[in-house]
Amino acid sequence: MPQDITDPQSRRFVLVAAIVASSMGFIDGSVISIAIPSVRADLGATLADAQWVSNAYLLFLSALTLLGGAAGDRFGLRRTFGLGIALFTLASIACALAPTPGWLIVARAIQGIGAAFMVPGSLAIIAKAYPKESRGQAIGIWAAASSITSVAGPIIGGLVLTGLGDWSWRLIFAINLPLGVGALALLWFKVAPDRVEAGRRLDVFGAALATVALMFIAYGFIGDGSESVSPLSHTLLWCGLGIVLAAAFIIWEWRAKLPMLPLRLFANRGFSGANGLTFALYFALGGTMFFLPMTMIGGWGESPATVSLTLLPLGIILTLLSSFSGKWADRYGPGPLIALGSLIVALSFAVMGITAPMHSPWTGVLPSVVLLGLGMGLVVSPLSTAVMTSVEDGDTGTASGVNNAVARVAGLVAVALLGALVAAVFEQSLDRAAELPIFFGMPAEGLSADEEALRLGATDAAFAVVAYVTAVLSLVSAGIAWFTLERKVG
Repeated sequence: MPQDITDPQSRRFVLVAAIVASSMGFIDGSVISIAIPSVRADLGATLADAQWVSNAYLLFLSALTLLGGAAGDRFGLRRTFGLGIALFTLASIACALAPTPGWLIVARAIQGIGAAFMVPGSLAIIAKAYPKESRGQAIGIWAAASSITSVAGPIIGGLVLTGLGDWSWRLIFAINLPLGVGALALLWFKVAPDRVEAGRRLDVFGAALATVALMFIAYGFIGDGSESVSPLSHTLLWCGLGIVLAAAFIIWEWRAKLPMLPLRLFANRGFSGANGLTFALYFALGGTMFFLPMTMIGGWGESPATVSLTLLPLGIILTLLSSFSGKWADRYGPGPLIALGSLIVALSFAVMGITAPMHSPWTGVLPSVVLLGLGMGLVVSPLSTAVMTSVEDGDTGTASGVNNAVARVAGLVAVALLGALVAAVFEQSLDRAAELPIFFGMPAEGLSADEEALRLGATDAAFAVVAYVTAVLSLVSAGIAWFTLERKVG
């Protein structure tokens, strides 16, 4: 018989369900960039299709995360969390069975909606199930399991993609069926529904404005599926409409009684600074991590297993360093640590751009990834500290949700905007061979030695531009951290 969510007998089932559900999100999030070249080869997807496979998910996850968190309070955490898991699982099966890029993009969008209710619910349901004196330990177990999943997921995914071929990207989504069913079974049979906050209203209109605004901006840069750069008139029209709707969203949130995004929090300099640097830094990180695997696999001909091993130090170093950087943030303040970490991240991206013509995963990319792990390891925990300490205790949950949403939006905009830049640079570099069937991030057969050299040069040039842009943005985040966040003397 199901037990109350706070009952000691049900807590362990809540924790396991939260870990399993989070694992689904982390596996998809960490492996999808490595799987994109296989998706393109198996489904004949264009660069724009690949961008939409990523952004359809990020669009709804970033726009609806705050709504999903509030829905847990309004309708009950178990019910909302379970709905998110069910929707995410069903959409994952649709992804695994996708016969066309369009099908996959729609399924990814639905998956993002499910994730918007599942992701914030995982920590919230743990916090509700465990009392304060044991909550830290439970969250620590959840965090450790999440770190293991984030590190192991790309390795396993890379080995599967290398060993089984391009079709095996479908298994990345299919694995969510047993995981999702297991998590739902634990919630349904072992945990009773929790109490709800009757009468609480959700900012559905605000969520709709945010979603459509982000969709228009992404469509302006990406277009509807071509390998070529979208016409300037198309970009200006749709991005302009997106900006108008984004302004309408801000006005709505300012006047709403129960806003999804409490704008009053941004009156705090530290909170605004933390979110500003989050956007710049996670724009850089999201953009680079999307285009790097595509460059290595489709451009240089490396295997997914090699790419996943090359990226392995990022997760390991970040996990190991985060616990120490959190303590250092308490001692020195988050500002210096985030500034230093962002500078190291900028150096990492700059090195990636410089070494791209080497086409070497071990002597070119790997040292940069090690630097990236060191830099992000100095940023992640102090950034959480900066966000949490910049607001009143009663606003910490909302502040954390806002910061998480900002990071997701940054990744969405990065993939859209940098994709347009990549396509433009790649096409310009191929002007002498415009009639050849050569596309960024895709191998080409039947080319002469000169044509293959031209393709590789265009690939390197396109990725180098991404690397240099993201390096500059990382420097910007370092400056914001230094001038807006707390610094302690001694």
